[in-house]
Amino acid sequence: MQAVILAAGEGTRMRPLTHSTPKPMLPVADRPLVAHTADAAVEAGADELVLVVGYEADDVREYFGEEYAGVPVRFAVQEEQLGTGHAVGCAREYIDGDFAVLYGDNLYDAPSIADLFESGPSVAAFRVENPTNYGVLTLDGERVVDIVEKPDDPPTELANAGAYVFPEEARDWLDVPKSERGEHEFTDVLARVIDEYEVQAVEVDRWMDVGRPWELLEANEWKLGEMERRIDGEVRGDADLRGTVVVEEGAVVEAGVTVEGPALIRSGADVGPNAYVRGATLVGEDCHVGHGVELKNSVLMAGANTPHLSYVGDSLLGPRVNLGAGTQVANLRHDDEDVRQTVKGERVSTGRRKYGVVAGDDAKTGINTSLAPGVVLSAGAMTTPGESVTRDR
Repeated sequence: MQAVILAAGEGTRMRPLTHSTPKPMLPVADRPLVAHTADAAVEAGADELVLVVGYEADDVREYFGEEYAGVPVRFAVQEEQLGTGHAVGCAREYIDGDFAVLYGDNLYDAPSIADLFESGPSVAAFRVENPTNYGVLTLDGERVVDIVEKPDDPPTELANAGAYVFPEEARDWLDVPKSERGEHEFTDVLARVIDEYEVQAVEVDRWMDVGRPWELLEANEWKLGEMERRIDGEVRGDADLRGTVVVEEGAVVEAGVTVEGPALIRSGADVGPNAYVRGATLVGEDCHVGHGVELKNSVLMAGANTPHLSYVGDSLLGPRVNLGAGTQVANLRHDDEDVRQTVKGERVSTGRRKYGVVAGDDAKTGINTSLAPGVVLSAGAMTTPGESVTRDR
């Protein structure tokens, strides 16, 4: 089984975290998002990976190389992001036999992907509470007979979970016309396969589309929660590590630190002294968490720094972000409503009662800065000492 993994997108809804990092390479626990997709495919039995790359393609190539987890890897280039159908079409020359298609910004549970591979032609389905936000499958028994995008009156509660197994013949059906959105949609290819073949719906146990910053938090909550405790780095003095905590080789946890898992402290990071890390928190490679800092349920990408006496809750800090001493992140609205964030110019609900800030590459705060819930600091943005920031910058 060949697995075609779509990893070419820029991830505009993830900005500013994708300022220099392609969305599939954003960190989820100890590896990039797309690596979890690749791992699920390999565990399910894929004997070749074809990664479709585009934005910041070299990052993906460097991570995977010519072989990943014992499986050969090829790369197809999508020069322009013209839709998912176009992306799979860019891999056409490598397709030889039945093939799977997986999205590199989705998380799947591996056993369900194994079921999908065994049932082909097949499409993954996930039961959702509000199907009107998804492509919804219509079934006759277990056979898929139709797919409708975001219907007002959904025929089922089964959303298209963006994982497929198709017969080799479908390789010749990838040239689909543009949709009303101006993209070549892979669901149009699925519709043709449904017409020509008996396509099985395989209900997956767990699935997540990681498209916006707060969903990256949720993805880390999922994968950090699956880790097993491991202490390979240096833990000094009376540091107290509770529950599922991983300290990688080359990381240092100073005296007086308390870490309540699930938490991952990656190689090159140092924490403390007297810091408090809790919730599902990722401290990335070469990060510094200083004296008296509290981190809760947050993601710090490589090289981010929270040096002194700060609180950071339910937040995402991009590469090399630096928070000045005493920076305080507010993560709860006084009216208890869900926190909202601006995504592509539109103010939307995150669906989270507790949600802090998103800071892009190299953003910096002055000492004693206060940041309101849902604030976004663009790459390179700065605040002045003592400033209260209530709007995106």
